[in-house]
Amino acid sequence: MLTNIRLQCQQLTNSRFETPKELVTWMGAIQAQNYPMVKWAIGIRLKSGSLSAVEEALQKGEIIRTHVMRPTWHIVAAEDLRWMLKLCKQRNIAAFKSWCSQINIGEKEYQKCKQDIEKILEGKSLTKEELEKTLVQMSHSGDPIFLKYCLNRSESEGIICSGVDKKQKPTYALLEERIPPVKELNKEESLAKLATYYFRSHSPASLEDFTWWSGLLISEAKQAIETIKSELHVEKYDSFELYVHESCSNALSPRTQLHLLPSYDEYLISYKERGTVIDPVHHPKAFSNNGIFYPVILYNGRIVGNWKKIAQKSQIKIETTFFERQPKIEKALLEDAIERYREFYNTRE
Repeated sequence: MLTNIRLQCQQLTNSRFETPKELVTWMGAIQAQNYPMVKWAIGIRLKSGSLSAVEEALQKGEIIRTHVMRPTWHIVAAEDLRWMLKLCKQRNIAAFKSWCSQINIGEKEYQKCKQDIEKILEGKSLTKEELEKTLVQMSHSGDPIFLKYCLNRSESEGIICSGVDKKQKPTYALLEERIPPVKELNKEESLAKLATYYFRSHSPASLEDFTWWSGLLISEAKQAIETIKSELHVEKYDSFELYVHESCSNALSPRTQLHLLPSYDEYLISYKERGTVIDPVHHPKAFSNNGIFYPVILYNGRIVGNWKKIAQKSQIKIETTFFERQPKIEKALLEDAIERYREFYNTRE
């Protein structure tokens, strides 16, 4: 079954990885708009994930959160960031310049702000609020849209990236100070590596899925697939012909399982076609028309409901709702999933 292979490739069953860095490298990139939730997206895919382990990897700069593909926030392994940014830079800048014209931000205005951001961040990590305060003092606009544009584009251009958190709040730092130099890849090598990362961790998937996830031009995506065609098999699932990477084509049927997937999880967001894992009638309950993705319940490879964390002082409480009348799910399965979530957050030292 398609879902059996995806569960295995996405490390949601029989996970093979111990550390966040290993997992993120395997996945290639993990979408990361919601900072607390993406930590859980990593933890749920580890053999024994903990919040402290994920935060330590982020603090050390082993994994980095920044604008990479499409362009949007992703977490990637530090050694992969430079070649990914280089591969995506031209399209990302074009996207930002289009946004720039829509919100009336001048190119000279952005370039001046970028230069000042570099000066401010030299030798330090600062939160968005700290950066904003200093930029306003330097006579830049305090408009939050202007600041968001300058920070996001500076990330996409490889000027800044995530720094060392301050009291669990994300910060920005200079990429050159944060990440050691690595050997450069040419475009063909980069395309091949990105395709390998995607198909080994997201199979079965289509050309359209890969193009959506990566933000590549269709011609580039085809070239990328062509470079690794010896590693891919083409298999038919219902009416779809999908690529399956050789490393995950022999997935065993997993035991009955249930997961509390975070918002923006790769299991759902990284595919253009999503009807194979969630009934289209329920799409609005999992994601909105303007790109907001919600936490969902995954049961035996299918998305069947939503969950949310209820804030309480003494413990973590999870509230669940199902799309249909509650399916025949063993109560113990749901309790185990909730307990795993609690254990992830309770292992902070």
